[in-house]
Amino acid sequence: MTLELDLTRDPAHLRHGSNIGQPLARRDGVLKVTGRARYAADNHPRGMLFAVLAVASVARGRVASLDIEAAKAHPGVVEVMTSANRPPLADDPDGKPNPFAFRFEALQNDRVRYAGQPIAVVIGETLEAATEGASLLSPRYETEPARIGLDGNEAYIPPVVGMGFPAESRHGDVDAALAGSAKTIEAIYETPPHYHNAMEPHAIVAEWQGDRLVIDTPTQGLVMMQARLAGLFGIPPENILIRSPYLGGGFGGKGLMAGPQVLGILAAKLVGRPVKLVVRREQLYGPFGHRSPTRQTLRLGASAEGRLSAIHHHARIVTSSFEDFYESAAHVTHTLYAAPAIATTYDAVRADTGTPLFVRAPGIAPGSIALESAIDEMAEACGIDPLAFRVQNYAEVEPTTGKPFSSKALRECYTQGAERFGWWDRPLKPRMMRDKDGFLVGWGMGTATFHALMFAGQARAVIRRDGSGVVESGAHDMGQGAWTAFAQIAADSLGLDLDQVTFKAGSSDLPDAGIAGGSAHTATVGTAIHNAGAAVIGKLAELATADRRSPLFGAGNAGVVARAGRLLRRDDESRGESYGEILARAGLSEIEASGSGLPDQAANEHYAMHSHGAVFAEVKVDPDLGQVRVSRMIGAFAAGRIINPKMVRSQLIGGMIWGVSLALHEEAITDRRSGRIMNANLGEYHVPVNADIPAIEAFTVEEVDPHVNPLGIKGVGEIGITGSAGAVANAVWHATGIRVRRFPVRIGDLVGHG
Repeated sequence: MTLELDLTRDPAHLRHGSNIGQPLARRDGVLKVTGRARYAADNHPRGMLFAVLAVASVARGRVASLDIEAAKAHPGVVEVMTSANRPPLADDPDGKPNPFAFRFEALQNDRVRYAGQPIAVVIGETLEAATEGASLLSPRYETEPARIGLDGNEAYIPPVVGMGFPAESRHGDVDAALAGSAKTIEAIYETPPHYHNAMEPHAIVAEWQGDRLVIDTPTQGLVMMQARLAGLFGIPPENILIRSPYLGGGFGGKGLMAGPQVLGILAAKLVGRPVKLVVRREQLYGPFGHRSPTRQTLRLGASAEGRLSAIHHHARIVTSSFEDFYESAAHVTHTLYAAPAIATTYDAVRADTGTPLFVRAPGIAPGSIALESAIDEMAEACGIDPLAFRVQNYAEVEPTTGKPFSSKALRECYTQGAERFGWWDRPLKPRMMRDKDGFLVGWGMGTATFHALMFAGQARAVIRRDGSGVVESGAHDMGQGAWTAFAQIAADSLGLDLDQVTFKAGSSDLPDAGIAGGSAHTATVGTAIHNAGAAVIGKLAELATADRRSPLFGAGNAGVVARAGRLLRRDDESRGESYGEILARAGLSEIEASGSGLPDQAANEHYAMHSHGAVFAEVKVDPDLGQVRVSRMIGAFAAGRIINPKMVRSQLIGGMIWGVSLALHEEAITDRRSGRIMNANLGEYHVPVNADIPAIEAFTVEEVDPHVNPLGIKGVGEIGITGSAGAVANAVWHATGIRVRRFPVRIGDLVGHG
C-alpha cells in the first residue's frame, strides 16, 4: 500500500505563493483520528496465522529444554519454531555486512544472551491459541551469572564510539590547563537505561508469494531493511516489497531491522502461509535497542573572571556481550563552549542485555544533562549568573576543530528566550524563591544543540497534461508530519498549488529516501524533491523554449520561471503558457525527472553544522515531601529554514517533554540476579503524562544557513530534548540548593533538606 496524500483541504488563502513556511495541519491527521490510517498490524492477508514470541527469563546461559509437544497439542496451535526447525538463512544473523547491520537473534542456536531474547515462536490459527501455546513451552535453562550495569564487568577502551568517533579526543593540554585554573570543579553524573515506548509496538505481517516476499512493518529505513533482508534470505532486493505508510512513533527504535521481524518472515516460510507477529509491550525491552546507562565525569577549569580554561568529559557506557555500539555521550562537549583545552574520553563494559542502539538524540541527550549541570556548577563556583557564564564562554567557532559555523543564532536564542521567561529577575543564590503555597521555586536553563545532518535520498517528480503533479519518494513519517512538509516542498518545486500535487511515500518500490533518523529526513528528502522538481521543470522548459510555436521560444532555461502551473518568461511574465499546453503540443501525457539529496562534502569539511537553542525551566518543589513539578518551560531554537512552523513547534515541544522525562521520570530498573527489567510496562516505566506537562512554549529564531543544504533546512526532531533535561535539573538545584547528579531526580534525593 502506497500512501497518496489528499491535498484538497487547504484553505484557499494558502494556495498561492510559497507553500514553504505555511503552518499547515498534518495531511494524515484526519485519517488517524478517524481510524482509517492502516498500520502494519491492521493488515490481514487471506489465510493469515498469528505468531507469538516466547522469550528468555534469564540473561545468560542456554535453553536446556522446551516442552514443544505440550504447546503443539494445544487446540489451534499450528507449529512451534525453534533453533531445531527454523528455516535456513543465507547470511549469518551474527554477521556484519555493513556498519548499520547490527547482530540480532533469529533462533540461530540455543544460547541466551539477555533476558527477553526470543527463544521460540509459536504459530496458531488465533492470537489466543498462539499465546497459550507459548505459555506451555515451560523452558528450562542452564544459567550463568548475569553481568549487569556499569560495574557488572571489566572496563575496556572501546574501538570507536557512536558511528565512528574516536574513543579519545584531545585539543590542548587539559591537565596543565586544569592545574593552572583559578576555579575547578569535578563531578560525576549518572543516567540510567532508557527504552523506546512508541505508541505502536513493533509488528510484521509477512507473506511469501513464491520467491517474492511482501511485508507490512513499521520501519524508518525501507530500502536499508530491504537490502538486509535480501542478503539474509538470498533473494534479489526487487523481490521484496516492504510497505510502511504509517508509523506510530519510532525515535530510532524502528530505524534498524530487528530479530523479531526476521522471525515473523521465517515463521511464514515455515508454515507456508502469511503470518502476523506483534510484539507485546514487555517484549520490546530487549531486541530493539535502548539508550545505554552512562557514568560521566566532568572536570572543568576557569579563570577567576569565569573564562573556561579546560573541559575534560569522560563517559563510561554499556554495550551488549555480542555487539559494539557505544553511546557517544561526551561528544557534545566538542561543540558548545569555548575553552582552549578540551578532552573527551571513554571506557565501556559489556553486559548481558540487548544491544543499546539509537534513541532520540543519541549521545547528546545524556551527555548534555551532564555537561549543562557541570556548566551550572562552574558558574556557581565563579559567582556568575548561569546565562551570563554561557554567554561569556560563547563559542564563535567550533572549539575543537576551529571550523566556522555554517550558521549560529544561539545568542539570539539566549536573548529572546531569557526575555520571554523573565530570566533576569532570577536571584543568584538558591532557595530564595517560594510561591504563595510555600513551595520552593527554582529557575534553570540549558543550552540545546544537535548536529545538522543530511544523508542520501532520491525522489521522482511527474508533471501531467492535466496540470497536476506527482512526487514520489520512499519516505517515512513517524508522526512528525514529514509527508505534509514534503508535499509543501513538492508543490513549490513544481510551481503548483498544493491541491494539484499528489505525494506518494511509504513503500520500498518508490525511490530510496534513505533513513529517517538523525533529524536529517526533511533535509535529505526535501532536497531530493526540490531537485527532482527543478529537473522536471527544466525538461518542460526545454520543450517550450525549443518549440517555435511556444511564446517561450528562445527564452532558454535561465529565462523561465514556473508559477501556478505555468511557465513564464522572466523578462516578461505576460508571456507564458500552461504545463498542459506544452505537453499537449509535444504529444506527451506526462513528463518526469529524478532528483537526489546528497550532503555537500566540501561544505561539511569547511563548516561546523549544528542547530542550537536555549531552554528555560521553572520548577516547584514541596519542601516537606520533595515532590518536583515543572511549572513552565520556554525554549528558543535556531534551526535554519522552517518548512512548517506548526509541525516544528510540535516536534520541539515533544523533545522538551522528553527532556522533562529524562530529568525526573524515566528509568529502566534491572534485577541484577536475573537480568530481567522489572518495570517493562507503561504502568511502572514512568514517562510524563498530561498532569506532568507544564505550560510549554517553543519558538524558533530566524536563521539563514546558505551552506547546510540547498533549502537551508536543519532538523528539529531531536534538539528539543537536549538542553531541556539540564534546564530542569539546574532548576531543581536553584529551588533547593541540592545538586542531584544521578538521574532521574528522586524524591529521596531532596526530602529532609527543607
